Amino acid sequence: MGSTVLSLRIDGELLNRLRQHASKRGMSVQDYVVQTLIRDDFDERFKSAVDETEEFYGRM
Repeated sequence: MGSTVLSLRIDGELLNRLRQHASKRGMSVQDYVVQTLIRDDFDERFKSAVDETEEFYGRM
């Protein structure tokens, strides 16, 4: 899978918070943001799969 550039404009306060969170995990801000997006995307896809399964089998 290739990569694509995404450019964001954020204020200084948010960038400082992102730097703090990233440094606690020994990550760059870029890696921290990407991992956060990946985790959030997984959570949404997982919830959707659970909802579809419950709908298929009926609410338990």
